[in-house]
Amino acid sequence: MTAVDEVWMSRALQQARKGWYSTHPNPRVGCVIMRDGEMLAEGFHEYPGGPHAEINALNALDGDARGATVYVTLEPCSHTGKTPPCADALIAAQPARVVIAMQDPNPLVAGRGIEKLKNQGIEVVCGVMKNQALALNRGFIKRMQYGLPALRVKMGMSLDGRTALANGISQWITGAEARRDVQFLRAQSSAILSSATTVIQDDASLNVRLDAAALQQQVAVRQPLRVIVDTQLRLSGQEKLFEQAGEICIFTTSKDVQKKAALESDQISVRVMPEHIDGRIDLKAMLQQLAQMEINEVHCECGATLAGALLQQQLVDEVVLYIAPDLLGNQARGLFELGEISIMSDKLAMQIEDLRMIGRDIKITAKPEISCPPLSS
Repeated sequence: MTAVDEVWMSRALQQARKGWYSTHPNPRVGCVIMRDGEMLAEGFHEYPGGPHAEINALNALDGDARGATVYVTLEPCSHTGKTPPCADALIAAQPARVVIAMQDPNPLVAGRGIEKLKNQGIEVVCGVMKNQALALNRGFIKRMQYGLPALRVKMGMSLDGRTALANGISQWITGAEARRDVQFLRAQSSAILSSATTVIQDDASLNVRLDAAALQQQVAVRQPLRVIVDTQLRLSGQEKLFEQAGEICIFTTSKDVQKKAALESDQISVRVMPEHIDGRIDLKAMLQQLAQMEINEVHCECGATLAGALLQQQLVDEVVLYIAPDLLGNQARGLFELGEISIMSDKLAMQIEDLRMIGRDIKITAKPEISCPPLSS
C-alpha cells in the first residue's frame, strides 16, 4: 500500500457516497480505474438490480483497462445474483492490480472474489482505508456479521432535556433547519421505527419528504419501510401514517385476529412477536426479523419508553440529539425512560462523535460505549 493508493481509494469512497440514499439493501460501493497516474474512469453502484460500481467504471472507459490499477471500496462479488460476478468482469479487463478497501462481510462469499483475482495473476491489495469503508456500510456489514441492522435513535429536546410538554405536545421543539436535516437521516435508512404511542400522539407520517434533486440522485426517492411497535394493536388504520405511500410493518404481541386482519393489506403486514421478560415486545427478535428482511439501517423516532428500552438492551449503535435553546421546565416529559440509576457506575456512558449547529439548534451525534459487538473487517 502506498500514499497514492490512499489518494485513489479516497476518490473511490467519494464515488460510493453518491449511492448513499439509493442502494438499499445493497452496500454502497465506488470504483476508480487509473493508469500511469491518470484516472481512466470511475463509477458507483446506484440502485439495487443495476450495474455494480466496477461495471459502471468499466463501461465508462474510453479504451481498455489492461495493466491499470482498479480501486474498489468493497471486494468484487464472485457470485451471480441480479447481476453477473464483478470479479469475472475485472479478470476479463486484465488490470495489473486491484486495490480493495475491505473484504465482503458476507461469510458465504468473503474472500472468494479476491481469490479469483489472485488465481488469474492479478495483484490484489486489501485493507486500504478500511475504517472509512466500514463507516460507509455499517448497517450492511452488521447485518452480515451479526444478523442485526444498525440502529440510530433520533430525539429532539429542549436545553433542559425535555421532549414534550406535560400534555404531550411536542411540535415543534426544534427549528425548521433541524427538521429538514432529519429528512436526510430518514432517507439514508432502510426503515423508520416508531411506536404506536408516537404515531397516535403526533399523527406522524414517518416518511421522507425530499425530492431526488435534494438528495442529488437520478433515481426516484425510496420510501423506507415504516416499522411500528404496537404491542396491543391500538392503531385503527385511520391514522395519517396509513395515507402515505410505502410499506408498513407492525410488530405486536396481540393475538387479536380481528384487529390484525383489519390492518393488513398489500402494503401493511402485522407480525406477532414473543414477549420480552417485561411483557413487551422482544426488541432484539424484532430487529433480527428486520435483518432477515434485508434491512440494513433502522432510524428510530419514538418516545422515552421505546428509546430507553432500546438503550437498556444495548441495541443502539448511534444517538442523534437535536437540542433547542429553550427551556420547558421540570413538568415536561423527559428524554429516555431508563428506570432509576442509583449509583454512578450504572450510568449509560456515551461517546460524542460529532457536534455542530443546525440553524439555531445543536446537533450531537453520539454512540453508546456499550452496545452490540463492534464491526470488524
